[in-house]
Amino acid sequence: MVKLPLGQESVARTRKIVHVDMDAFYASVEQRDNPSYRGKPLVVGGSPNQRGVVAAASYEARKFGIYSAMPSVTAFAKCPGLIFVRPRFDVYREISAAIHAIFKRYTDLVEGVALDEAYLDVTENRQNIPYASTIARHIKTAIFQETQLTATAGVSINKFLAKMASGQNKPNGLTVILPEDAIAFVEQLPIEKFHGIGEVTAAKMHSLGIHTGADLKQRSSKTLPKASLTDLTHHFGKAGHYYYKIARAEDDRPVEANRVRKSIGAENSFAQDLSDVGQMLQELEQIAQIVEQRLEQHETRGRTLTLKVKFSDYHQITRSKTMLAPISELSTIFEIAKALFESIDLENRSIRLLGISLSNLDNAKQTQVIQLPLFQNGNIIF
Repeated sequence: MVKLPLGQESVARTRKIVHVDMDAFYASVEQRDNPSYRGKPLVVGGSPNQRGVVAAASYEARKFGIYSAMPSVTAFAKCPGLIFVRPRFDVYREISAAIHAIFKRYTDLVEGVALDEAYLDVTENRQNIPYASTIARHIKTAIFQETQLTATAGVSINKFLAKMASGQNKPNGLTVILPEDAIAFVEQLPIEKFHGIGEVTAAKMHSLGIHTGADLKQRSSKTLPKASLTDLTHHFGKAGHYYYKIARAEDDRPVEANRVRKSIGAENSFAQDLSDVGQMLQELEQIAQIVEQRLEQHETRGRTLTLKVKFSDYHQITRSKTMLAPISELSTIFEIAKALFESIDLENRSIRLLGISLSNLDNAKQTQVIQLPLFQNGNIIF
């Protein structure tokens, strides 16, 4: 049993959170269902001949540097023997429902992030199991026995740490970050490994002398002598508040059961700013494909499309259009996004980020109930 020091019995220190992440979910399902695919580099996504996008990559494909959201033509260039399989979201949803049924054996506080990923608050659980790590092991075993698929789990005191833990030992792993180890874990973590810090933001942090969690929390360089909340919001806007907290292993976000998604979208920050309009439109089409995949994954459509453009000077603008009927088809998404993009006066400016999102979703099938998590103060054991 781990006893927290007096005065630290905060919400963030008393919860037991499990993050479950299926291993290369879509690709693993295809390899499970077709033995000829096993052990071979495979991606689920569109054809390289049709400007497709990778939705998921098997671990064999990842060895070639292939990853989700990569253009299929790029993936094929990296691995000419790559197998391309069209997504079967109806199958993935059915398996995901079975996995969520396993989660519900332990807690009602399940927040699905995607078909293959979820957070569970097991501070109090149906089976009165004292150790969250034990629950995680039981869940992993049940998933494999009932679906023949593997999952990786992370266990800790909040959502951020549980997410980071699940990324430490993939595939088929289990990592526990104990309360007393949380701060030390974050301090040694390379900044590019932080959930919520992408490639472009990591590069900016590096330029400021921030390379680890310890740098983010304490000191970095002469440019940013102290990583205070004011400094971080100055350099990174509203996200600076999030960075400030996770650098201290803090995350008070609750696990929201049955959370209703308000929008679905995708965006891409470019390592090098784009100045060619043709290339911008190509990137926009790739983003539109990802949005279409996510809409299909969640069985929903949207009526309001919003285009997001961030210029090289970090000035950001959005343009939106609301349709009479909800949309989800790639051709329509790209056509509207392209029209919004062409209405912007670029003024010979370069672009560092493009994004598309759909809101006013058709959520008739989704429940509106949001449950609050249960907390247990005082002693906590993992």
